[in-house]
Amino acid sequence: MNPYRSYKNLPSLAGVCSMADAMKPGLSVESCVARLKRYHYLLKRLHQIFNDRITSEPIYELKMGFSLHAHYCAEHVAALRKRVGEMREPPLGLEETPHPSLEMFCDELRAAATTEELILGVYEKALLALKAALERHIADTNPLADHPSLRVCRFALLELDEMLRFGAGCLASLVTPEMRAHSQPWLALLDDCLRAAGGLDGADTPMEKILTRQRSAQPYRFDPVPRRDERFPDPYNMGVNAEVFLYDDKFPPAPKTLMMFYKRLREIDVPEMMASIIAETPGKPWDYYRDMTRQLWDEARHAMMGEVGFANLGIDWSRHVMVNFTWSLALNTQLKPLERHAVLYFIEQGLMPRTGKRFEWEVGLASQNPLSALFQDYDWADEVLHARVGRDWYVKEMGDAKKAVDYGDECWSKVLMNWETWRRDGKTEHRNWWPDLYTAACRNWNTTPDPDVLAYQTTYETVRADLKNLVGSA
Repeated sequence: MNPYRSYKNLPSLAGVCSMADAMKPGLSVESCVARLKRYHYLLKRLHQIFNDRITSEPIYELKMGFSLHAHYCAEHVAALRKRVGEMREPPLGLEETPHPSLEMFCDELRAAATTEELILGVYEKALLALKAALERHIADTNPLADHPSLRVCRFALLELDEMLRFGAGCLASLVTPEMRAHSQPWLALLDDCLRAAGGLDGADTPMEKILTRQRSAQPYRFDPVPRRDERFPDPYNMGVNAEVFLYDDKFPPAPKTLMMFYKRLREIDVPEMMASIIAETPGKPWDYYRDMTRQLWDEARHAMMGEVGFANLGIDWSRHVMVNFTWSLALNTQLKPLERHAVLYFIEQGLMPRTGKRFEWEVGLASQNPLSALFQDYDWADEVLHARVGRDWYVKEMGDAKKAVDYGDECWSKVLMNWETWRRDGKTEHRNWWPDLYTAACRNWNTTPDPDVLAYQTTYETVRADLKNLVGSA
């Protein structure tokens, strides 16, 4: 063939690839779609696995990591569904299991016996297999003919590498050689499942071997009870009413920022609750799970904003702030999934007026704390998005906006916060931790505590944070 030259040696083929690469045979549409469906299946199952562990996982950093990684998986599932739908594939068949051994692989991951085992299986087996499959897809496909799939794979790899870095850090910190040795038979089963499926992408010759379920011999059951690590020593504590303090005009902005950081950090309970809605609401369009998981991740971000706020002030929140889980515990164990969503939407509607998120942002500005103002600015923007998610999925199901709000009010009123029972049973004394927090902040600010602020002691015993007259914390 005569050498081909572009005009004045300009980059050819829009810079996508070389002429030689564009001439290679690559994957057929049928082969491409078969592989994409397998990536889709694994990412969809990983979304389920991450989501379903958020509530019961006690370690805060893992709750946050699982929240982000569930969001990433949901986004890449959506991208793969869109791409498959572009490739002569009606009906798409995306709800089908591509291979029984892949199903067993994912079932075993979901039923991992411990947190450490879950991390080993997900980050060292599943995500590494996905990375290898995506890289092989890029190498095998024609980069011009299949450029849309190439983009999907490349974007997925960017966030996959981030997930793997997080996983490597978790493995180094949490998984001992003894734990790894104990889990070796199970890890070998995971490898065998992939080999029996011809690899994740199905491009290898399948291994013929009878596989026996281990962890998934009994069906996995979602655990709706939230758990926290030792940095949350008093999770039933409802001794400091943040909303009453925040909306009292007599208190200055600076200490209100402390209370807003507490409110943000307390939002750990929103991912814990939203994970239960997602886990216990089957059969929805994928956009439902994508939108709900995006909101779940946003709420996790809000919690971390509170964490960063306290760290920036030099305050050890685990010593000075008693972050409770009473909201997620009550909703997850007393209400049905739709009722939980109703309460969430009801709270979100209370955050939209001027006395809601805008007010918190204005307090942040007035406090002269740049982080507080910045965090509340984005928190406000997120809540506008969340209100849209509620309208798209909850209100449409209810059929009427007023009915949706009224039902949320009704469901919230059904929830029993067992203030006195928790104290009587020795779960908490509802200790007023506010003076300790405020005093610690004043030391760092080099100021004298305001006696009126220091004396604040309103609790949630008689004053509710259900948005009937106060702004909640979602």
